[in-house]
Amino acid sequence: MSTTPLSDNRGPLATAERALGPDLARGLMLLFIALANSHYFLSGDSVRGGFPMDGSTLDSAVTWCIATFVDGRAFPMFGLLFGYGVAMIVRRQAALGAKGVRHLLWRRAVFLIVVGFLHAMLLYVGDILAAYGVLLLLGAWAVRWKDGWLLGVAAVIFALGLLPSGDSMSIVTDPPDPSMLPPDLLTMFADRIVVQPFIMLLGPIGFACPFLVGLWAGRRRVLERPELHRRLLTVTAIVGITVAVLGAQPVALMLAGVTDVPSHATLEVIGPWHDASGVLGGFGYAAAITLLAARLGTPGPIATAIAATGQRSMTSYLSQSVVWTVAFTPFLLDLSGSLSVAGTALLASITWLSTVVVADRMRRAGQRGPFEVLVRRVTYGRRVAPALRSVRVDQHPPPIG
Repeated sequence: MSTTPLSDNRGPLATAERALGPDLARGLMLLFIALANSHYFLSGDSVRGGFPMDGSTLDSAVTWCIATFVDGRAFPMFGLLFGYGVAMIVRRQAALGAKGVRHLLWRRAVFLIVVGFLHAMLLYVGDILAAYGVLLLLGAWAVRWKDGWLLGVAAVIFALGLLPSGDSMSIVTDPPDPSMLPPDLLTMFADRIVVQPFIMLLGPIGFACPFLVGLWAGRRRVLERPELHRRLLTVTAIVGITVAVLGAQPVALMLAGVTDVPSHATLEVIGPWHDASGVLGGFGYAAAITLLAARLGTPGPIATAIAATGQRSMTSYLSQSVVWTVAFTPFLLDLSGSLSVAGTALLASITWLSTVVVADRMRRAGQRGPFEVLVRRVTYGRRVAPALRSVRVDQHPPPIG
C-alpha cells in the first residue's frame, strides 16, 4: 500500500492541522443534504421522486434545481470524503500495524452504527451514519488493498449502478413511508425497527464506490495538496459536474413537469443514469471546492464559518434531523401536507444556515461538536483529549468527523 508510515501513534488531528478544502466541502454539502432529505417528507395527490407533482411554477423550478444539482450528488461526495478520512487515519496510525489499525476502525464503525440506530429510531429513519458504520466494518479490510483493486472494484460497482432498474429514488412514485411520518410513538418505534436494518445494510452498496475512490485519493493527499494535483482536480471538476448536470436532465425535466412521464422501460434507464452521473458529480463537487479553497488562500469569515460546520459535520447533520422531526411528524407540527417544495427548500436552507451560525460560534469559543468529541474518544481513547485543543504547524491532513 502506497502510504508513508509514521513513527508515532498519533490521535486525531487538531483544528490547526486541517486543510480547508475538505472541511469547506463538507460544510457546503450539508446544505445539499438538507435539501435532499427534507422534500421526501412531503405528501400530495401525486408524488414522484419524493416531489409532489401538483405544485406551482416556483415549485417546479425548485424541483428541477434539486433534481439536477442535489439529489444523488451530495451523498456520493460525503462517501468520497469518508473514505478519504479513513485513509488519513490509516496513515497516522501506521505504527499500530495492520491489525491495530483495523481494530481502531472497527471501534469507529461500531460507534457510527450505534449512533445511527438511535438517530433512526428517535429522529430520522433515513439515517446514513449506521450505513457508513457497516461500510467501515467491511472497508477496514479494503484499506490494505492495492490501488488497482480499489479503483477496479469501484469501477465495477459504478458500472452495476448503470444497469436498468426501477429502484432509483429519483423515479419512484411512493408517498412518504409510514416510518417517516408515524401517527404516534408506538407506531414510530414498531415501524422503524423493521425499516432501519434494511437502510443500514443496503446503504453501503450506494456508498461503496465513492468510499473506495476516497481511499485511493487519500493515499495521495489529493485534496490536501491541490497544487500538486491541479490538473486531476480540474478535469474531475469539469467532467464530473458536467456529466452530473446532463445525466440528471431526463429525470429533472420530467419531475419539473417540462416533459411527459415516459414508459416504464425508459424510467428504468433514466433513473440509474441520474444516480450514476450523480456519483461523478459528487467527485466533481469535491474537486471544485478544493480548488476554490486553494484559490481563497486565507479564508474570509464566510468560508471560515462554513468550514467550521464541516469540522462539526456529524453534529450539524444530526441537528438537521431535529428540525425535520419537529416540522413533519404528525403528532408534532405535521407540515408534510402543508409545505410546498419551495417552502421546504427554504426551511432546509434556514436550517443549514442556523447550523453554520452555531458552528462558527463554537469555533470562536474553541469548542468541538459534541458528537465529534465523542467519536474521537471512542476511536482513540481518553489519552488524546488534550490533543483536541492543541495547535500544530502542519496545516494539511483532514479527518472525517
